[in-house]
Amino acid sequence: MSASLLNRITIDPNVCFGKPTIRNMRYPVETILDLLSAGMSTEEILSDYPDLERSDILACLEFASRMVKVKSIHKVMLAA
Repeated sequence: MSASLLNRITIDPNVCFGKPTIRNMRYPVETILDLLSAGMSTEEILSDYPDLERSDILACLEFASRMVKVKSIHKVMLAA
């Protein structure tokens, strides 16, 4: 399932300056993650952004999960 979710995340240098986005639309993954971390529910996000689907939100979470699976994170990175 995660591989199919990750297919929803696209990276195109001509869309949002090459940031990872949802289905090549102008919805950066980081925006969705920011909304979730601020306490918005999936239902609230879907209501505010009708172009998105529940699987898009799950794809953002899967993408973030994959991104943090690194061997180490330097303290400098955490200050940003």
